Amino acid sequence: MTSSIIHTLSTALLTLSLQACGSSTKIALNPAVPNPYKVKAENFDKPKAEELRTGAEQTELYLPYLKGKRVGMVVNPTSIIGKETTVDSLLTLGVKVVKIFGPEHGFRGDASAGVAVDDAVDAKTGIKAISLYGKHAIPTKEDLSDVDIMIFDIQDVGVRFYTYINTLQHVMEACAANNKEVLILDRPNPNGFYIDGPILEPQHKSGIGLKPIPVVHGLTVGEYAQMLNGEGWLDNKLKCKIKVIKVANYTHDTPYELPVKPSPNLNTAQSILLYPTTCLFEGTYLNHGRGTMFPFTIVGSPFLKDEYTFSFTPKSIKGMSESPLFMNQVCYGLDLREYDVNEFRKEKKIKLSWLIELYKASPNKADFFNSKLSKQMGTIEKLIGVSSFRTQIIAGKSEEEIRASWEPGLSNYKTMRKKYLLYP
Repeated sequence: MTSSIIHTLSTALLTLSLQACGSSTKIALNPAVPNPYKVKAENFDKPKAEELRTGAEQTELYLPYLKGKRVGMVVNPTSIIGKETTVDSLLTLGVKVVKIFGPEHGFRGDASAGVAVDDAVDAKTGIKAISLYGKHAIPTKEDLSDVDIMIFDIQDVGVRFYTYINTLQHVMEACAANNKEVLILDRPNPNGFYIDGPILEPQHKSGIGLKPIPVVHGLTVGEYAQMLNGEGWLDNKLKCKIKVIKVANYTHDTPYELPVKPSPNLNTAQSILLYPTTCLFEGTYLNHGRGTMFPFTIVGSPFLKDEYTFSFTPKSIKGMSESPLFMNQVCYGLDLREYDVNEFRKEKKIKLSWLIELYKASPNKADFFNSKLSKQMGTIEKLIGVSSFRTQIIAGKSEEEIRASWEPGLSNYKTMRKKYLLYP
């Protein structure tokens, strides 16, 4: 499945009819009732296309480096040069691409979140595609036997529990162990303008968090690769030989709207900027838009019927969420689709108040953090990264009190991060 171009949500989408399982349903909006979270967003000042060039687009900087080499590529639908995939573009330019490696959601991006992906032969190019989100997450010696250099070209969104940086780590470890170089074609981080959240505690290490970094890490993929090397975080403290093609004319404060969706459920610019905050609802007994066309921008449950008027009904949607929490049940809660995401730029913080509010409003507090019932991606501890958060919410701690517990770890990380920056 090819990726569609991201479009900012318009008010017309408020009545979009969802097509799933051969039936349609409408999001119930109750427009007569004011929504305190519905704020008209200002447009970001977007850079002109000619001002910012991704690493992949600057072929003049790395094509000579690839001459005569057998190339492996870690790619997905975000790997593009203009309107073509990086794979197709480099093949046209004479690069000898011998193998493709795909992360979560697969090389073509059509697998649902958390679903294992099998190895295959890419139908368009005839090149073998190895899944790094299936039988094994780390390329094997055999996988790399006919590869001289590995290209990593995947769009990240700057959040610890977004699994593409884990794929980067695994690729670097495999390449370091097998004496292969990694060429990183860097891309902007749409959430790169701030750093926030607690540092991951070792006991909560998982597939959605491997290293002691905050929820919002403030790094591009190229910068994170340098951190993995510099902090000795690769297995056996190996060092991977890396070469980074930097994004031209980019700073961490540069507003950047992705040209394609980075994964099936991050399908709007709004969802990408809300994601560091709203993905925390994966660790609760609430649906955060999975099973609708608005994941990570709405949140609710059937139990909140008497507390909220906004409602939606999750359905099975192939390639996005095929068995969403509360499927075919009416959920009530918050509509954040028009929340002014410029507030994140101003405050430079994830927003804990929504989770605090929904916990207080829930008549079923005993199951609010029940991961066995929710069957979602992980416990709240794996997502937020620390043991104290659940008890702090239950105890009624304020956002300020919770944030205070993140220190001095967060400040120490900010200082350490500076050693690896490629951009101001």
